[in-house]
Amino acid sequence: MTPPPRIAIYFHVHLVSDSTGETLNALARAVCARFENVLPIEHIYALVRSRRQLERALADIEEAPGVVIHTIVDQELRSVLEEGCRKLDMPCIPALDPLVSALSRYVGAPLTSRVGVQHALDHDYFNRMDALNYAIGHDDGQGSQDLERADVVLVGVSRTSKTPTSIYLAHRGVRAANVPLVPGRPIPQKLFELKNTLIVGLTISPDRLIQIRRNRLLSLHENRSSSYIDVDAVKDEIVQARRLYERQGWPVIDVSRRSVEEIAAAVLNLFHKGHGQVEILG
Repeated sequence: MTPPPRIAIYFHVHLVSDSTGETLNALARAVCARFENVLPIEHIYALVRSRRQLERALADIEEAPGVVIHTIVDQELRSVLEEGCRKLDMPCIPALDPLVSALSRYVGAPLTSRVGVQHALDHDYFNRMDALNYAIGHDDGQGSQDLERADVVLVGVSRTSKTPTSIYLAHRGVRAANVPLVPGRPIPQKLFELKNTLIVGLTISPDRLIQIRRNRLLSLHENRSSSYIDVDAVKDEIVQARRLYERQGWPVIDVSRRSVEEIAAAVLNLFHKGHGQVEILG
């Protein structure tokens, strides 16, 4: 007898941050993903840096009881938040405290009370912005005249996540261009002349590609039949792309069931030759 399906558990999770909330949001999602059939309803309160802002957040929290997770640095605001949660009988979890405490014991250095330090306008920030501008200016085969400035060039047929992966890599400070492989359109000769740039070929299963392309056409309210989603034509596109990668000796990543984050991580592993990325944080 087939057991009945488990009912999903919905609950409110309130994420209170004195910065952008990105770290807290990513952490909360990573933790919640460890539980099956648990679906958090997220409430994000970003840039909470005054008592008035915090009191507004507490009023909203009272309206939707749940779990409160925070990364508040200011001790006075932390006390107000913790006391407010205690009165509401809600758990209040300081997300980064265990890691901060462990590092503090190890390095023996004093903690900073500055808010949003990780988003300071330093050299790394401007490097990421430069990489982002480069990715936008070299999307979908644009700007091929200076491909040598790229750290990475992604090559693949249409709808293989080249653009979002390039943007994601840019946020990691990697200048990424992408070149589409379009039947009947010549590949920029500059691509074959690159000497010190990592070129990565993206491939995908025909079934998955057809599904993605069909969804794309539906979003554009386009229902005409074309080679864009023809099974034989799609298979030929992928085969020709794989042959190109093999001739050129380019590493290949299969994106069929990979998220953009996973594709980017695989590219970064190739870029750093499997040794991981080394950088000075802060």
